[in-house]
Amino acid sequence: MPDRPQSNGRSLKAAATFLAVTASLAVAQTRITPPKNKYTPAQDVEIGQQAAKEVEQQLPRLRDGDIESFVDRIGRRLVQVMPSELEHREFRYSFNVINVREINAFALPGGPMYVNRGMIQAAAVEGEIAGVMAHELSHVILRHGTAGATKQQPFAIGAIAGAIAGTIIGGRVGQVVAQGSQFGLGTYFLRYSREYEKQADLLGVQLMARAGYNPIDLVHIFQTIEKQGGGSGPQFMSDHPNPGNREAYITEEASRVRIEGRAGDSREFARVQDELRSMSPAPTTEEVTRRGKQTPREPGQPTGNIGTRVAPPSSRYQSYTEGNLFRISVPDNWREVATSASVKFVPDGAYGQVQGRTVFTHGVELGVTRNEIHSLQEATQEFIDGLSESNPSLRATGRLQNTTLSGRSGLMAVLRNVSEVTGRGETVTVFTTLLRDGNLFYCITVAPEDEYQAYQRSFQRVTQSIRLTD
Repeated sequence: MPDRPQSNGRSLKAAATFLAVTASLAVAQTRITPPKNKYTPAQDVEIGQQAAKEVEQQLPRLRDGDIESFVDRIGRRLVQVMPSELEHREFRYSFNVINVREINAFALPGGPMYVNRGMIQAAAVEGEIAGVMAHELSHVILRHGTAGATKQQPFAIGAIAGAIAGTIIGGRVGQVVAQGSQFGLGTYFLRYSREYEKQADLLGVQLMARAGYNPIDLVHIFQTIEKQGGGSGPQFMSDHPNPGNREAYITEEASRVRIEGRAGDSREFARVQDELRSMSPAPTTEEVTRRGKQTPREPGQPTGNIGTRVAPPSSRYQSYTEGNLFRISVPDNWREVATSASVKFVPDGAYGQVQGRTVFTHGVELGVTRNEIHSLQEATQEFIDGLSESNPSLRATGRLQNTTLSGRSGLMAVLRNVSEVTGRGETVTVFTTLLRDGNLFYCITVAPEDEYQAYQRSFQRVTQSIRLTD
């Protein structure tokens, strides 16, 4: 007959060891706390569903049953393992593939997720696709989109959805100009802060491990994205900025979690990759949006009357108030043109579309861009560098100069550009200052070089009239 006390001792010791290891794993895992949010989960769903409808009207879904099932299976597996305390029963998760070339993915509030064909083709294993999807799913679960917009003034749900969709469809996620319906909204929902990025990385690691994927695959796909992220259109890293030491803290978090089982079907992944390679090359987002906006006119010809004679600034001024952000006075022969990331005041003949992109030749543009640097000089330089990436002919003519804007310390930079509409040189002046929430407020003035002197007095009066009300 066995010695029962001795046997029980071994069993109890093993059980205690197992419980201790399990507890230590739970304690070691980073706890993620969702940020404050004035929107309700039901509003997340409403915003996301409306934005999804607009996105799917403009961007081509890859309607292939095998590939869609593959992506949906990964998404459902990740949803099933989310922490119960972060679960929102109202959310409506869906996982779709967009037939465009860029290495990118995005998720909308309340559940809709879209993975670009280019992202799937760039992956080396299924776990890398799961890593990107876990990261995007984490943004949805933590409600980062509406949390980021919480600091903004209240807008109608439909306007928010239009701004998000416009930012995606316009092909300029995280950049200065985007097509949409409300000032400053698109980038708040789609260009996440470094704090939110780190949260999504860490929760993504935890979801991957619980779903049976190796979290190190998330490091590998980020490395691939950074190496192959060139080209036009939305880039994953432009709207998902690196918080710094990304690889190190993902690797550290991966060492703290336990992989539950083993997910990933290498044969199915290989079949999907083979099927994608057999298809015609995917277009870029810019090509898709350009085709959608084509009308019977010569290639490259601008829409409207942009590039025609522009009247000089009126000596009479009218005032505008933009939400709870600023007031401004501009010549009364200039009109307001709002997009999702900026507002312009331009004369007739100075604004329009060229190859699906918004351009203007005379006037001013004002906007807000997210600042993760906090130093005004560094944030301003980053902003100007972003302008230069979008406008290859743009060059600085000197150093940043100190100035004031709405009574606050500011910076000014004078730049030179070549207009893609007229081919003429133009003078671009950038004014910046920091808002109370730390984000960067900017004002850009533009006029052809040979007309700039005639506009300079008006530009001076306009910039001096700006009153920030944040």
